[in-house]
Amino acid sequence: MYRKMKRRDFIKRMGLGAASLGLAGLTPRLQAARSKPGRPNVILVLTDDQGYGDLSCHGNPLLKTPNLDKLHAESVRFTDYHVAPMCTPTRGELLTGQQAFRNGAVFVCQGKSMPRRGIPTMAEMFKSGGYATGHFGKWHLGDNNPYRPQDRGFDETVHHGAWGITSMADHWGNDYNDDIYEHNGVRKQYKGYCTDVWFDEAMKWMSARRKAKQPFLCYIPTNVPHWPHIVEQKYAAMCKGNRFLGMIAQFDENMGRLEQFLKKTGLRENTIMIFMTDNGTAGGHRIFNAGMRGHKTQYYEGGHRVPFFLRWPAAGLDKPRDIDELTHSTDVLPTLLDMCGLKKPAHARFDGVTLGGLIKGKIDKLNDRKIVIQYKDFRRPGVVLWKKWRLVHDRELYNIADDPGQKTNVIKDYPDVLKAMRDHHNAWRTEMTPLQKEINTISIGVETEPETFLCSANWIGSYADSWHNIRGGVKNGYWDLQVEKTGKYTIEVCGWPKGSGVLPKDKLRGIPGRPVAGAKLKLGDKELTKKMAPTDLWATFTVNLTKGDKPRLQSWFNSAEGKDLGGSYFVYVTKT
Repeated sequence: MYRKMKRRDFIKRMGLGAASLGLAGLTPRLQAARSKPGRPNVILVLTDDQGYGDLSCHGNPLLKTPNLDKLHAESVRFTDYHVAPMCTPTRGELLTGQQAFRNGAVFVCQGKSMPRRGIPTMAEMFKSGGYATGHFGKWHLGDNNPYRPQDRGFDETVHHGAWGITSMADHWGNDYNDDIYEHNGVRKQYKGYCTDVWFDEAMKWMSARRKAKQPFLCYIPTNVPHWPHIVEQKYAAMCKGNRFLGMIAQFDENMGRLEQFLKKTGLRENTIMIFMTDNGTAGGHRIFNAGMRGHKTQYYEGGHRVPFFLRWPAAGLDKPRDIDELTHSTDVLPTLLDMCGLKKPAHARFDGVTLGGLIKGKIDKLNDRKIVIQYKDFRRPGVVLWKKWRLVHDRELYNIADDPGQKTNVIKDYPDVLKAMRDHHNAWRTEMTPLQKEINTISIGVETEPETFLCSANWIGSYADSWHNIRGGVKNGYWDLQVEKTGKYTIEVCGWPKGSGVLPKDKLRGIPGRPVAGAKLKLGDKELTKKMAPTDLWATFTVNLTKGDKPRLQSWFNSAEGKDLGGSYFVYVTKT
């Protein structure tokens, strides 16, 4: 007997998938949305120190990431996507579309973590296009004006200092739970574990934007799973006691919460969701590294090849598909401008290219390209990428199509390939070298930052952005300032953060104090000294400065015998 076949059974019998049906397989509401979805929202999620192998969908035998796995199963995935082997350069490239050595953010500290003034950012471009812009989590592109997130185009920001919670520049009492963060330039305490706070605040903000019917760019760069590996024991227990992986498991729960929020609010359909990480794994390679060699800070594949998932249901981009083209962090900004219909500013320059054609299936190849990955300085060559070739340190050549683990150096076998890649690196270095002479100045005397907090994490000199960096040695550095308003300024030179209440001679966080008897301050051509009593928490200097001045500030502590005890790691500048 004839029985009318249900439509879903007919589809199944004929072997047709949703992709085969196109718009005909959608409800009228979704059909309308996918025919003309309008300006999409954008959520960009970036984890810190999670590598390509630190997901269960990529084969990790210990870690379970069900929510990331689900996103992976609904995304366009770039499988040959690369970033810097360290966090700050990736972040600067992501937000400017320029390589680190062009935008200036080439390293994590020593005055090298700030994209130069005047370079337009992703947030500024989206804001000028009518989008609301929010940032929740890590920044690490400058802790002072004009480099903070609110100075670079974000309407709303909740973030910690420098590289992470417990860094030298972060609020000194923070420990991942119930911490004090910067909210639009004002310190405020938040309840809960840091990752939960970032997602809570992001979802509150997105909900408000939805009610206001304003499209948004929401940037959620977490500080996990970066060291220190602080997480509830139950998450570590899920990974046989591994706290690094446990932090990822806890993060994955928040990705699930975000997904439920998007469904509940109706935002999921017309939101471009991107997940990526900022460099290769910092801890997972000891367990599983997806067959790659290397890890964070290294120029082998495991140091810079990372996951990149993109989903946009309203545009039909919610079916799993792998794209194996050579792609880079500088491509993200031009891609998002393309997909959101936003204009590139006339004065903006991109090193990256739009991936929109690949994502939408209009093209299957990019133009031939070579990419240099390098950070910090030029003292040691980094890596040049070309197709599946990798020239590492200018002395090792690998073809990862044949040798994904980079075990066999074939540099003697391919002289033409070697020459082409060396020539590209030499030309790149010639172009980038003069740019490194440009100075990034920190503004003082601005209303949006009434007290400028200068920390050794951002000075130019010795490496001192973590508490363990300053153990066992005299360290010093300087800050280049820019005076924005003429007047009298108070400069407080401190041994420890002002809020700690700890004397310079006392130990803090396991670091010995210093027998401070005096302080010296050099500001431009001025040199001032001050005697200090054993009970003084800091030395206070008063100076007159003129708008437009660009003085260099450096400070010292001395013992009663005149011995140099190093610089003050914390300086506070206020216009009085």
